[in-house]
Amino acid sequence: MANISRCRPGAVKAMKDKYMASGPLAGVKVIEFAGLGPGPFAGMVLSDLGAEVVEIARDGAPAPRATRSDARGRKRIGLNLKTPEAVETCLSLIEKADIIFEGNRPGVMERLGLGPDVMLARNPALVYGRMTGWGQYGPLAQAAGHDINYFALTGLLHAIGPEERPVPPLNLGADYGGGSMFLIAGMLSALIHARTTGQGQVVDVAMTDCATYLGTLFHDMRGSGDWKDQREANLLDGGAHFYGNYECADGKFVAIGSIEPQFYALLLEKTGAAEKLSDQQMDRSKWPEMRETLRDIFRTRTRDEWCEIMEGTDVCFAPVLALEEVPNHPHQVARGVFVDVGGVRQVAPAPRFSGTPATVQWAPSDKQWLAEDILSEWT
Repeated sequence: MANISRCRPGAVKAMKDKYMASGPLAGVKVIEFAGLGPGPFAGMVLSDLGAEVVEIARDGAPAPRATRSDARGRKRIGLNLKTPEAVETCLSLIEKADIIFEGNRPGVMERLGLGPDVMLARNPALVYGRMTGWGQYGPLAQAAGHDINYFALTGLLHAIGPEERPVPPLNLGADYGGGSMFLIAGMLSALIHARTTGQGQVVDVAMTDCATYLGTLFHDMRGSGDWKDQREANLLDGGAHFYGNYECADGKFVAIGSIEPQFYALLLEKTGAAEKLSDQQMDRSKWPEMRETLRDIFRTRTRDEWCEIMEGTDVCFAPVLALEEVPNHPHQVARGVFVDVGGVRQVAPAPRFSGTPATVQWAPSDKQWLAEDILSEWT
C-alpha cells in the first residue's frame, strides 16, 4: 500500500500520549465503518469531543486528503471484510468498544456477518448505530439516494427557495442535520442507557425520519393554518419583507431578521423607511410591495456601508459572507472558530465546554494502524 505508515504499539502509545483527548467523551471507544458524507462527519464530531475513534476502512483504500476535516482524529485500519479472519478481528474489537456505527444499505452488514445480532451477542452493552437515507425498512429502504432526495420527501425542500422553484439547502438538511447530528444524539443517548442498565441496542437513523423531525415547527404551522404550501409567502421563507436577504449596491447581500416589533422599528429607523412601512408589518397582502421598497433602499449602499450602520445593533442583521470571508470576520476571529490543523485551516470543534474542552486530536493522517495494536491499547 503506497504512502502508508504502519504504527507498532510503541508508536501508538506515543501518539496517544501526545494527543491525549480532553473532551467530555474521553475514554469512549468508537468503531466507525468507513463511509461517505454524514458518517465521517459524525466520526469527526465524536473524536473532537474526546472519543477514541477507530475507522475500519477497505483494505487498500487511499489515505484521506490533508484538507478533509472529517478525517481528522481517527486511527485507521484496513481490513478485507469478505474474509473470515477480518470479520473475527472486527468482532474482537467490538468486544472492547462502546459504540459502532455504519452507513451501509440495509442487509449489507448482516451479509458480512457483522449485523447487530452478532455484535450484540459478543458485547451486550454495545450501541450499534445504523444510518441510511430511507431507514432499515419501508418501500424505499433499498433504493439509492442523496440528501436532495431524502429532503424532498420531508416537504421541507418544497418550502425553500424563491416562488418559482425549490432550492436545495446544500446537503445540510438531511445528510448532516438529519443524519450526522441525529446519529450522534441517538448513539450518545443509547450509551447513557447502556451504562445505566448494561443493555446495548440498535439506533436506526433514517435521514428522512430525522429531517422531517427537524421540520416539526413548519408541519405544526401548516396544520394550524399559519403556513402556506407556497414559497416566499410565509414568515420565515422570504415572504416577509422584514425576514430575508437583500442585494446591495456592490452586488453583495445582507440578511435581515427583524421579526419582533422593537427590532422592526429599529430596521425602519436605520433604513429611513419609517413613513412607508411602519404601520403595516404583519399585513401579508402588502408584503410584496414592502419587499420592493426595502430592495430599493438596500441597493443604495454597499454591503460594508450597511454593516457600519446596522451590524451589532438589534436590527437582527448580518452580512451574507462568502466562504472565503468567514474566517476573517471579527466575530469569528474573536471566537476562534477556525484553527490550524497540520498546517491546514479547519473549523474548530463545537460546542464549547467549560471543564472538558473539545479539541482536534490530530490532523488527517496517512498512518494506518494494525488491529492488534488497537486491541493491545484497549483494555
